[in-house]
Amino acid sequence: MRRLAAVILVLSLTACDSTTPKTPVVRPSNAPITQPGPSFACGTVPVRIREMPDGAAKSATFRQVRSLTERLKVKGQIWDMGDERLYVGVVCGVRSPERFASLVTRAGLVMHQGKPALHWQTRGGVRHFMWLERPGTAVYIAATPGIAGQIAKVAASVE
Repeated sequence: MRRLAAVILVLSLTACDSTTPKTPVVRPSNAPITQPGPSFACGTVPVRIREMPDGAAKSATFRQVRSLTERLKVKGQIWDMGDERLYVGVVCGVRSPERFASLVTRAGLVMHQGKPALHWQTRGGVRHFMWLERPGTAVYIAATPGIAGQIAKVAASVE
C-alpha cells in the first residue's frame, strides 16, 4: 500500500511540472464573422454596405425589382449563401416620401432609423425591405426565407 501511495504521489507531482509549456486556450468571439460589403450610387454619393454575412459569395447583378409600381433605375448585387440568396442594391429616382410610400402595392410602411421604409413578401417567401436613404436614393435588401434574418443585420451596416 505504501508503494502505491508513493507512485501516485510521484505521478501527480510530475504532472504539475511548471516547465511544461501550456497551450493557450482560444475562445471564440461573440462578434459575427463578416466580410466587407459592396458600394452602390445613384449619382455621386455612394451608399456603402459595411458588412455582409460570412459565407456570402457574389453571384450576379440585378437591374430590376419586379414589385415596384414604377420603372426606376436599379443597381444591385446578388449574394449566394448555399441555396439561399441575398439581394442588396439601390433604387434611383424616388425623391419624396409620398412617392416612395406608393412604390409597392400591399407593402407595410415603417420607419428605419427615422427614414420611411417599406417591407413586403412575395411568392416563394422572399422578404423585401427598402428605405428612402436620401432624396433620389432608396436602399433595397431582400432575402430568401432561410436567411431572412440577415436583412436587419445588413440594413444596420449601411452608411
